[in-house]
Amino acid sequence: MTEHVVSRPEVALRQMTYDDLPAVMEIERTTFPTDAWSEAMMRGELADQPRTRHYVVAEVGGRIVGYAGLAAAGDQADVQTIAVLAEHRRNGIGTALMEALLTEAVRRGAVSVFLEVRADNPPAQAMYERFGFRRLGVRRRYYDDGTDAITMVKDLRA
Repeated sequence: MTEHVVSRPEVALRQMTYDDLPAVMEIERTTFPTDAWSEAMMRGELADQPRTRHYVVAEVGGRIVGYAGLAAAGDQADVQTIAVLAEHRRNGIGTALMEALLTEAVRRGAVSVFLEVRADNPPAQAMYERFGFRRLGVRRRYYDDGTDAITMVKDLRA
C-alpha cells in the first residue's frame, strides 16, 4: 500500500496595508454577503492602526486568502473581524489568524478578549470555543439580515 501525503501550503501573516484593501474587500463581500463592511469602514479601521487597531492578512503563494482585525484599548480587546476564503478553510489559516490576534492582545496588555459570532455559524463558534472563548449572551437580531449574535469572551489571565 502506498502512503498518500497531503502537504499544506505555506501561510504567511503580515500587517494589513491600504494596498491590501481590494483583495480584503473581495473576501469580505464573499464571506459576509448580507452584512459586509464597506471599504470606507475598513479604511477607518486601518487609519487607527497601530494606535488601537491591529489588522493582519494571511497569504498563500503571495495571494491574500484571509484577514483578521483586533481593537484594543486599556485591558480589553475585541476581535473585530476574521475571514478566510472558503476554498482555504480548514487548513489552519483561521487558527493562525486568531493566534496572531490573541498574541497582539496580550502584547497590548489586554486581560480579556470579546467577540460576536453569528448564531448560524457553528464552525466559527466551535473554533472560538477551542481557543477558550466562553459564551456570554445573545444580541438579538444583531446582523443586518436579522440573525442573532452570540457574544463570547476569553480571559487572557487563565
